[in-house]
Amino acid sequence: MDITVIGEGTVLAAPDILRLHAGVEVRRASAAESFAAARVAAARLAQALARAGVAPQDVTTVELGLGPEYESYPKVAAYRAVQGVEVVVRDVSRADHVIDTVAGVGEEARLNGVAFEVSDPAAALAEARVRAFRDAAAKASQYAELAGRPLGRVVSVSEELTVGPPQPMRQMATMAAESAPSVNPGRRPLTVSVKVGYDFA
Repeated sequence: MDITVIGEGTVLAAPDILRLHAGVEVRRASAAESFAAARVAAARLAQALARAGVAPQDVTTVELGLGPEYESYPKVAAYRAVQGVEVVVRDVSRADHVIDTVAGVGEEARLNGVAFEVSDPAAALAEARVRAFRDAAAKASQYAELAGRPLGRVVSVSEELTVGPPQPMRQMATMAAESAPSVNPGRRPLTVSVKVGYDFA
């Protein structure tokens, strides 16, 4: 006879990498003009990011599009061209500067969202495993006591990992609103769920 319980442990980790989704979008009378203008705008964006300290290998093209926009089908009003990139910012304290850099490229610039991540979650996950296993052990001990049986050895262990949505970090009350960064990485919950099987002694 044995018993299986699930323990859970959560650690909040501060993200240290920003992934910014940005790009350019233009509309011109012809497809060729639109695509050429988009390429020029994309080159300006790449140059601006380089001046902002973003390494070329941290800029990846993730979107490329060209197509007509109709005034009333089949009459074409304009051709729309887009080029999107994912920008990896490895110093989140510079997030606002990089975002301002993108916005400063011109009217073609687009900002399409951000995502934060923890580059090295190993230490946080190790602590979460400790908490999860202790939680499972406490539950197993309680069940054994309720059953009137001594708890035996561990016979099985399996793990699941969950990365939760970011939680905002509290700002200092004395910080002026205008001096606070507009992009906040928050803290990301890293949760380990562990299923532990024990036998009864």
